[in-house]
Amino acid sequence: MPIGFENKKSKTKASFAPSIDSKDITTKFQEYFTQIKDPRVERTRYHLLTDIITIAILAVIAGASGWEDIEEYGINKQEWLKTFLQLPFGIPSPDTFRRVFERINPKEFEQCFREWVQSLIEKLGVEVVAIDGKTHRGSYDRESQLKALHTVSAWSSEHRLVLGQTKVSDKSNEITAIPALLEMLDISGCIITIDAMGTQKSIAQKIIAAGSDYILSLKDNHPTLHQQVKNWFEIAQSLGFKDVDVNVSQRVEKGHHRVENRQVYTVPVSKLPALHEQDLWTSLTTVVMVVRSIQHWNQTTHEVQFYITSLACDAHKIGSAIRQHWGIENSVHWTLDVTFNEDECRIRSLHSPQNFALLRRIALNALERETSFHRSIRQKSRRAAMNDQYMVSVLATALPNSTLS
Repeated sequence: MPIGFENKKSKTKASFAPSIDSKDITTKFQEYFTQIKDPRVERTRYHLLTDIITIAILAVIAGASGWEDIEEYGINKQEWLKTFLQLPFGIPSPDTFRRVFERINPKEFEQCFREWVQSLIEKLGVEVVAIDGKTHRGSYDRESQLKALHTVSAWSSEHRLVLGQTKVSDKSNEITAIPALLEMLDISGCIITIDAMGTQKSIAQKIIAAGSDYILSLKDNHPTLHQQVKNWFEIAQSLGFKDVDVNVSQRVEKGHHRVENRQVYTVPVSKLPALHEQDLWTSLTTVVMVVRSIQHWNQTTHEVQFYITSLACDAHKIGSAIRQHWGIENSVHWTLDVTFNEDECRIRSLHSPQNFALLRRIALNALERETSFHRSIRQKSRRAAMNDQYMVSVLATALPNSTLS
């Protein structure tokens, strides 16, 4: 046989254990969502709530993006699902899934979600927690004058897990949603990174009161403070930071057909002239400038960003935390849009947008936890859709103290 047609051993190894007990794993996973109250009246409960929630979670892990997809997954996997679900009336219809998730209390669902995540990581410890908002662009309803759902999520860079989600009120914004999310999480000892919308004195105070540190992006929503910090750094940099107590960190990264050169400058706030309302920013210790130069194949772009933080003047530590914050955009928001088609989803009635958003985050966390199959989240999702034992291994790694994680 010619060399080019040799039967070479596949590089992709089996990434699941055939002996995994589906019923045992799924039962343990279901336990985290048993506290959700059934919103249906007694006489309409043909399908068990735990069956409905379990099928929905499995289907979304497998790539389902709507109620019909969830039903289709259930129908095609019915024989396997019968081994650990009761399914007294078979697979629920798309309307049943829709009506149930329209009425499930999202706060109860989110509480179950947080308890599940907390069981995975025990205690956060000292790490970076990135908080950022996202608009679910397809969830608007023009006829009902319903605005698109906007949520704020917390992301653990170290554990690569979404820690929590909360909805931004229709008549409010992230400024009120972020404190509510912080109250739901145990953030003691963490570094909290937030984009410009969350750069608020009250939020900084709340973070410090919880025993944490903050890194807040400084932009034009605080024009006076932003301009002061920007002008000071421009002058100091033009003079080569002569006689300035500056700490510098530089990092060059190559990948995705580009070269990124990132320089982080940190200066104690005590070395600057008095800043605008400086005393109102609880524990403000350091100002930061990050200079990014990104060389693409056909152009080079430059970007300068400023931050304020309660951390001591350590450019390497602060720069690392800022870089990890970008993970919520790259690893969460981008994946939800590209892999789970979140922005294209037209689910929009009652509580269903918020609850389906949480289903996606459960799926993302579960797929992130599974590390034996070294492929993208999309490829993991496809394998879970096609291979029941791999699906069980995904659930197994989504359980605390799993031997597979």
